[in-house]
Amino acid sequence: MIKRLSTLTRWSVCGLVLAFGAIQASAQATNAPAAAAAPAAAAPAAAAPAAATPAPTPPPSPADMETQIKDLAAYVTNGAASNQTDPTKNGSAILASALASSKNYGNVVPGPGHNAWMLTSTALVLMMTLPGLALFYGGMVRRKNVLSVCAQCFAITGLVTILWWLCGYGLVFGVNHGYCDPKTGNATASPLGDLSYACFGHTPFNVKDDSCQPQYVDSIPNGNYGYWMSNNVYACFQLTFAIITPALIVGGIAERMKFSSLVIFIGCWMFIVYFPLAHNVWGVDGMFNGVWNANAKIKGMDFAGGTVVHMSSGWSGLTLALIVGKRIGWGKTHFSPHSTVLTFIGASLLWVGWYGFNAGSACAADIIAANAFTTTTLATATASFVWPTMEYFLKGKATVIGFCSGAVAGLVVITPACGYVNPLGGMIIGVIAGTIPYITTTYMKPLFGYDDALDVFGVHAVGGMCGAIATGFLADPLINPNLTSSGAGGQAMADLCDWSKGHLLYIQQLEIVAFTAILSIVGTSIIGFALKFTIGLRPTAEQEEAGLDLSDHGEEGYIL
Repeated sequence: MIKRLSTLTRWSVCGLVLAFGAIQASAQATNAPAAAAAPAAAAPAAAAPAAATPAPTPPPSPADMETQIKDLAAYVTNGAASNQTDPTKNGSAILASALASSKNYGNVVPGPGHNAWMLTSTALVLMMTLPGLALFYGGMVRRKNVLSVCAQCFAITGLVTILWWLCGYGLVFGVNHGYCDPKTGNATASPLGDLSYACFGHTPFNVKDDSCQPQYVDSIPNGNYGYWMSNNVYACFQLTFAIITPALIVGGIAERMKFSSLVIFIGCWMFIVYFPLAHNVWGVDGMFNGVWNANAKIKGMDFAGGTVVHMSSGWSGLTLALIVGKRIGWGKTHFSPHSTVLTFIGASLLWVGWYGFNAGSACAADIIAANAFTTTTLATATASFVWPTMEYFLKGKATVIGFCSGAVAGLVVITPACGYVNPLGGMIIGVIAGTIPYITTTYMKPLFGYDDALDVFGVHAVGGMCGAIATGFLADPLINPNLTSSGAGGQAMADLCDWSKGHLLYIQQLEIVAFTAILSIVGTSIIGFALKFTIGLRPTAEQEEAGLDLSDHGEEGYIL
């Protein structure tokens, strides 16, 4: 190899090798005397060998061993640990500091296995937006708008992350201290969290010596959501949900909304729609979180986001599409996908990433996560077969877009139910997902004439509603022990899931569905009309005809 180099290069390489060798020889020569001198320096100490012998470590006491066994059992079963970790004995200075800062909160070391699964799930859910959703949507738009979809997904990722750190995580998953019982200090039911976790707890709004939650968003597990998962890992996991939800709205207004207007819209929408909805449905003191809050006003459930993610984005996408107006030429020109291959790749990435979305929502690598993984697979595969089968018998062709749409619909409909239903329930939901969203997108959309560009309403709003209502009928306490009287929801939750008492959970689910739809429509209308009459929502007709890739970003997706 060296013969192929120029003369100058060969001499340079040889010089570097010789210099490196000289440095190594010099270092060894310097260290050798020091090593040789060490025994002499240590000679005076040889007379007292006992002083150099470390004291034997005392064996653990029976009480310590009992605590360790209990903690191990709790770790395996994802239960509450009994260990109150002593920061002075912990090997990690970072974790010790975090433990010391939360002295009034029950502190335990996070479990590596559960934490590892949640870190993996976080990466999988982020992959759903980048690149999954960007490619799925990007392939379905026309060639001149593919980059605009990618840019919108990327911009939403950055914007929502900033808002989440600034105050979003605390508003959604932080305990609202103003709604705590003044006698017991326990959280009751609140419409929104507070600012204690603003900037992840590093502001004057932070509640000191907090007994309700870890003081900061750090490595200490937040027992309100997971006993063995670090609070900062959970914050990042839920951040990925907050990212993909507004990104789904892009499907309703694709190819016709200005980039600047969309960014402002999403920033406002997070505060008016997403943060309040997510807190009420998922927050430990949320008003609709029947599984974890015995004081919830509406005792409903949503395992991974049928209402919070899919219904909110679907209804908002349709509402915003109506406010923005139809694309130029819609109804007269055939708007076919420019790359079905990209859509296929995006849908496949969504399916894989959705395992983090659904199974990760168990907040541990436990039996509930395993069940969510299983039901997600069954429902998605079933729907991906049923949808194109419907196409074949009603339209004469089973399309690749139909396979992709069916898979996504199956993922959407199983989302609120995956951790609560058995495998048979997953199969039933798969059939529902392959039929009702198909009918909505194929027949109802042309009937009413709305321009929902990429069918975010038909798949996500309608699918989310189907999943939420199906959960009300199919939730099985044998699958999820949180639905029994021993769960945080108490006897009231158990009674709602008991068929001998009517299994009236579906009524609670209908109330959450109605609230989600109203909040999404009203919130989106306020923001949409405010922007329409101020900075405007649409580009000019010339810019829209040229494509948003050029008008908004000065780039082209393909140079042919």
